Parts: sequence; structure tokens; C-alpha cells
Amino acid sequence: MDDLKTFCCQNPQCPDYGRRGLDNLRVCFRNGPHKERRVLACRTCQKRFAERKGTALYRCKLPDQKALAVLQHLQESCGVRQTGRLVGVNKDTVVRLALVAGQHAQDFHDERVAFSPADPRSAVRCEVVVRGQEGEALPARRSLGR
Repeated sequence: MDDLKTFCCQNPQCPDYGRRGLDNLRVCFRNGPHKERRVLACRTCQKRFAERKGTALYRCKLPDQKALAVLQHLQESCGVRQTGRLVGVNKDTVVRLALVAGQHAQDFHDERVAFSPADPRSAVRCEVVVRGQEGEALPARRSLGR
């Protein structure tokens, strides 16, 4: 039996969209090179989706370990070519994964910040404008004589 409590329906029109642990998902079938990836179906809306949908690895054809190795090398400040050489993938694959993961992280951050409460202890932001007096010329720079 597969544990599906960490997954939720990915259909925005479904009443159970985004709600985990409702026991409304089932495994339809498995796909991938070794039948390791599950395709889930919602019992409420009858829609099917891959278990990777909604993640940075959605539609990534690399094995999980290799894709995570690419992202870990990038996290450790390895370059694109160096990461591709160390992990054994094309540099274009490294760039594609970096862009997808970066966009996913940005979307996740924006979602979390939108729902986070304001911190009353945070610094107050104010706009600072520097103005010179009208008609006053700025002093000329001195040459260091070099």
C-alpha cells in the first residue's frame, strides 16, 4: 500500500484542491523507465496527475538522484559546465533544471510571504531623498596629482 498522505489534488476546480491527508487519492498506474513514478487520481474530481506535478522535478526525465545531485552542485556554487561534467549531464540540462528550480523557489517564496503576518519588530521603511540647494554648484574634485 502506498502512503499518499503527503499528496493533494492538483486540479484547481476540485473541492479538495491543495488539501492533504483526505484519503481521496489513489494510484492509477506507474510509469517511467522502471515503473517507479506513480500517476495519482483524485476520487473527488476523477482527474489524474503525476506525483511530481507541482514540484521542481515535474517533467524532468532524469532519475531523482541525478536531478538532485545537479541542484546540490549548483547550491554549492559549482559552475554550469563543472556541474554537468561532475554529474554526467549536458550543460543545457543543468541550465534548464536551474531555471525551473529557481522559478519554483520564487513562486514558493512569494506564496509564503503573501500569507505571513507582518512583524511588528521589523525595521520601518522610509524613503530618503538627498537634495542639494538650488543654485549651489557642487565642489570640483581635486586631482591627486598622479
